[in-house]
Amino acid sequence: MIRYKGIHPGLILAHELEKRGIKKRPFALSINILPQTLNDITKARRRLTPSISLKIDRVLCLEEGTMLILQAYYDLKEEKEKSPGPTPDLKNLRKILFWDTDINKIDWQKQSTSIIQRVFERGNDIEKKTLLDFYGRSKIKSVTGRSGIKDNYIPIMKTLKSK
Repeated sequence: MIRYKGIHPGLILAHELEKRGIKKRPFALSINILPQTLNDITKARRRLTPSISLKIDRVLCLEEGTMLILQAYYDLKEEKEKSPGPTPDLKNLRKILFWDTDINKIDWQKQSTSIIQRVFERGNDIEKKTLLDFYGRSKIKSVTGRSGIKDNYIPIMKTLKSK
């Protein structure tokens, strides 16, 4: 089940039917749903309802709720992709650093390594400090091999914060 997390259950169902040599139309009729409905489900164009999920589980001898749990994992993944995650202070980052993409559509967590590399290669001290504040010292060090912007960065920042 873990390996199928986030995959539409209809795609998993299509694979399972093919693996078992079961045709979609007779299968749909056997669980008392329209073949078009099953086709939409297996093409990931339609959600799996609890009632259809139970029917599929029963006919394929799966543990009750298996397909519904897969639908829930898929729904969670979709919802996470809709809502943007946390972002650094974008007013401190020049858009030219991200010339090849829309800065508002960047996934700052998934693409953290390439973002850190790009900013620490081409960015100014303000941009580097913005990423240092956002990702933290250990993440920056794991990517760049250093924990600050310059060798004397940390003492300078402590002095600035104390003023």
